[in-house]
This record gives sequence, C-alpha cells and structure tokens, in this order.
Amino acid sequence: MGKTDSIHSSDFIRQIIKEDLRTNKYNRVHTRFPPEPNGYLHIGHAKSICLNFSIAKEFGGLCNLRFDDTNPTKEQSEYIESIMKDVRWLGFDWEDRLFYASDYFDKLYDYAVQLIKDGNAYIDSLSAQEIREYRGTLTEAGRDSPYRNRSVEENLDLFKRMRAGEFEDGTCVLRAKIDMSSTNLNMRDPVMYRILHSTHHRTGDKWCIYPMYDFAHGQSDSIEGITHSLCTLEFEDHRLLYDWFIEQLKIHHSQQIEFARLNISHTILSKRKLLQLVEEKYVNGWNDPRMPTISGLRRRGYTSEAIRDFCERIGVAKTYTVVDIALLEHCIREDLNLRAPRVMAVLRPLKLVIDNYPENKVEELDAVNNPEDDSMGTRKIPFSRVLYIERDDFQEEPQKKWFRLAPGREVRLKHAYIIKCERVIKDETGEVIELHCTYDPETKSGCAKAERKVKGTLHWVSAGHSIKAEIRLYDYLFLKSNPDDVEEGSDFKANLNPSSLETLTSCRIEPSLADAKSGTRYQFLRLGYFCVDIDSSDEKLIFNRTVSLRDTWAKIQKAQK
Repeated sequence: MGKTDSIHSSDFIRQIIKEDLRTNKYNRVHTRFPPEPNGYLHIGHAKSICLNFSIAKEFGGLCNLRFDDTNPTKEQSEYIESIMKDVRWLGFDWEDRLFYASDYFDKLYDYAVQLIKDGNAYIDSLSAQEIREYRGTLTEAGRDSPYRNRSVEENLDLFKRMRAGEFEDGTCVLRAKIDMSSTNLNMRDPVMYRILHSTHHRTGDKWCIYPMYDFAHGQSDSIEGITHSLCTLEFEDHRLLYDWFIEQLKIHHSQQIEFARLNISHTILSKRKLLQLVEEKYVNGWNDPRMPTISGLRRRGYTSEAIRDFCERIGVAKTYTVVDIALLEHCIREDLNLRAPRVMAVLRPLKLVIDNYPENKVEELDAVNNPEDDSMGTRKIPFSRVLYIERDDFQEEPQKKWFRLAPGREVRLKHAYIIKCERVIKDETGEVIELHCTYDPETKSGCAKAERKVKGTLHWVSAGHSIKAEIRLYDYLFLKSNPDDVEEGSDFKANLNPSSLETLTSCRIEPSLADAKSGTRYQFLRLGYFCVDIDSSDEKLIFNRTVSLRDTWAKIQKAQK
C-alpha cells in the first residue's frame, strides 16, 4: 500500500462517498471549490482545492470552480484572476466548469419570491442593530420582529420595490421565517437579502439587492448538481439552515460534509487578518514571501508538488488540530532535494588569498549539479588565487569542535583543494578583512592523490568571476506558535517577528547563475534552498531563501520513533 493509499483508506469523507455510491444515494460524484473573491488564496485553501479536485478525479467525477461573489463591496477582479492562477498552478483544471454565484442572481431572486409566497420569508424593517438585539443569545431565545407577520402581498410588494432601488441601504432586509426560539442561532430568521447600492464586478448596476452567503451558497450547489459539498467545520452549524432552504424549495439536495480547517503553527490563516497586514503595510503585498498565501509561497520558491504532498500527508479530520510548520518545510525540502541544482553562493563575503597559487591562473573545475540526479550532469566553476568564503566559516580563536577555518587549520574547498590559513589581516577597528592561505596542489578533488582527509569542507566563489546578488533571508512572520496568543488589549500583530526579513546586498554567487530566470530554484551549498525573485533582473539578481537545510520535522519524527 502506497503513502497516498494509506492516507485515503482512513479518510472519513471518502468512506461517506463510497457508501453513497454503494447505496445509490448518488450515482455520481460532483464536487466544487467555491472561494469568495475577497482576497488571495492561502495554504488552507490549498487543502480544500486538493481535496475537492482529487476526490472528483478518484471517483471519476467532476469538480467545479465557483466564485461565491455575493458581496460587491469586498470583491475584486484582481482576486478572481489570482485565484484562477493559483488553482491552475496547483495542478488542477476545472475545464469548462467555471461558475459564479452571480450567474444565479435571477434564479436566487425567484427562489426568494417563492419562499415569500409560501409564507417562509418576510421583509423586516428593523435596523441591523435591532435585528441583533431581537436575535437573542446562546442562552436566551430570540424575539419575533414586529414586521414578521406582514402579509404575503405586502412582502412581495416591498421585495419588488427593494429590487427597484426605492430604498436606501440598511432600510430593510428579507429574512427567512423559521424559528426565533431555535437553539441554533442560524435558524433565528436569518437575513436572506440586503440592500447594497454598489456596482458588482460582473453584473454592474443591474442589482441593488444581493443575497447573503448563507442563502446563495446551498442553492448554488443545488443548481450545479453538486453531490458532495465539502466545507470546513465552521459551517457545521449552518448545515441545518442550508437543508431548510433546499427542503422548502424542493430542489436538488447536495450533501454537506464538514472537515477541520487547516491550522499551521506560526501562521495566520484568516483572510481578514491577512488583508489587514497588507493594507497596513506590515508586508509587501499579498505575494510577500512571508505570507501563507499560495502566491507568496510560490514567490518564495515552494513547488506545487510540495504543497500537494503536504495536503496529502495531513489528510482530513473532524477535530481541530494545529500542524507544525516544520512539516510543510520538510515537504519542500524533500521535493527540492531531488530537483534543485546545487550551486555556490557566499552571503557574507570574506576575502581569501591563496599565496602559493599562480596570480594569473584560472582553473575550470568540475562540479556535480545534483548528486540525487545524474541526468542533471555537471558544470564548470572557475577557481583562482583570490576567493570569497563565508565570514561565519572563520574564527580567529576557534571554539571547541570547530572544524572550519582558523589560523593554522586546514579545510577543503568544495570541488577544489585543501587549504591552510597562514595569516590574518585586520582593519584599523580590529575586524578581520582578509585571510592569506596556502593550498596543497596534490589534493585537487577527483584526483588520485586527493584522498587526504580534513574535517571541514567550505563553499566559496572566485572573487574575479563571481556575480554580485541581493539575497533575502525570510523567517517566520510570527514569533509565537499561536500568533493569536496575546495579552489583553493587544491583537495578533503584537506577535509579528521584527526579524522576519533580512536583506543582504553584498552577496557573491558563482557565474553559472548569471542568466538565472525568475522562479528558478537552487540549493546554495550548506545554506539552504533559494529561488530567483520576480523582481530580479539582468542588472540585479535577487534570490529569496525558500527554506534552510535544517530539517526540524525529520528530527521530531526521529525523536518520536
């Protein structure tokens, strides 16, 4: 049994679907991914996308992409374009099944009229504040609105006038007539339509009344013939309401199945809070590589394969859990380990001169592009008398178990020779600015006499051939595992990490990266995985750190075993 099979065999959603097919409750499987276009998709949405499209494929069914665009004050075409791009990038295709709730505005209006005629809906002239007061609490029943018993004729007339634009925003609403004493607050005469004199991104100014999400959602599923409506647990209490509407209208009944939403440590997955970060400029837009948005992860260097693997590993459950972000990072490491070429880059350069190496000599050394994939071949890297190494790879007074460079110590330069530090040069402040070393010409990598062993191996670049680059080191956006864990009077922004981005502008990279294209991913030896940023150009190469090489998740798993 493969990894995916073992996960799916214990998946309660798939078990429900199998039973529905066996009993012929449905003779097909038809799912949908129904985002509201009021923000960019994040990693939590990726879980839902993977689940809906994968289930449809496994059972030979179909999956729609539908935008639940019922609130023109918050929706933008920009969000729609980004959502479609993200779904395609994740590897899924809705084919010809792209829909909008706004496609059904006329039908939804007719449904509302039917409910009014059947005595199941009425126009309420209470204010929004009064409606909240009349609604009651979890421990106290609600009260009937004084407008609840308007006649069918009066309700139809008022609803028609609402549509005609006779009333101002907030003047009145259409409510379902259900049960103001219900223990489920969603059943206490919920609002179905409100007045919004706002231009819609698709219907323009045709409408000045718009259906509430809770009214439009279930009926949209029904219109599209959805069999299994998969949604997160916060909609569990809404299921009774969705069922009520469908039963009163006597239309196709989709089955709603709830699963636990994705929660990840050190991460906020609330579109409202993410929008706040964007609008208040705590981040540089929705696709900031620190954001958990799909566009942010893509820009940071994550692959669609890694995200799909992550979503498969976490599976679906009925209970609230928090996934350690280390698992997501583990998935991208495993993926990039197989596909990312190895290159050398020096983030904080320290000049190193090999005194016994000929001044004008340049060697072209062979370097393996990826030891995990022989088909990726080799490349040539220039080696010369003057190099750069990492400043952190040298200590003048080495600590215990220091296996990197120090006065009188030897190390191997990757793909090259063993060198020994002979002399240290400092500036007037005492800072080390240059190292002078000697090399052993008999220890060239790949040669028969290169067997002499030393404990440390360093990466490097040739000073005269390397290219300058800007490298952005990203860390967690939040300091705490639970960003909402704040003291009274504070909000989640109090836990923002002030060191979530460090920009290094004097980095040096090997010349093979001169033509690196936006989105290309590499492993910088000993440093981590990096991706060429979308702001990169021929004049200025910019790399984002996708993830470091330290695999915290692997250590956690090993400790548990």
